[in-house]
Amino acid sequence: MGSTDFENVIKGYGLTTAKILYHYPDYPGVLQTFVWQDYDNAPRFPVLSKFIKFWHDEIEGPLHSVLVSHNGLVKPAEWRAAKAELVLH
Repeated sequence: MGSTDFENVIKGYGLTTAKILYHYPDYPGVLQTFVWQDYDNAPRFPVLSKFIKFWHDEIEGPLHSVLVSHNGLVKPAEWRAAKAELVLH
């Protein structure tokens, strides 16, 4: 991860995964799956939108659906207090 990636994470970008279903160009009744991952900013997803536009303009397989999941990588530390302590020899 380069310095620009780190700066983007600080700005709110997180790991975004898109499961793209598209029609196979030679057999329109067959669906293929493509998985895409990159750092993107929710909820507008500018990087994914740019990729989808590229797909629409340059690739023959028409899109069927896109399922998006996003996880912000920078968040407060998760901790909880211990209720008991067990000591063994």
